Amino acid sequence: MSDYKEPELVLNFMKDAPVTEADALYEKAEMDLLRAALKRTHQERFLVMTSLMKMNIMFKNAKITHKPYTLNK
Repeated sequence: MSDYKEPELVLNFMKDAPVTEADALYEKAEMDLLRAALKRTHQERFLVMTSLMKMNIMFKNAKITHKPYTLNK
């Protein structure tokens, strides 16, 4: 298992485009995010998804009210 190499992900739509330094930085950042996401366990993914769902429900049910701030209480 120690000789296993990670497959290199290639973005085909970027293959023929001229590569500038900014494009290379964006592509590297995207690849880093993909690699980090692939290393997460199913439990970590589940916990993140449930917390996002809870926040979505909380924001959906929220009522925004505005009360002018006064120094006299």
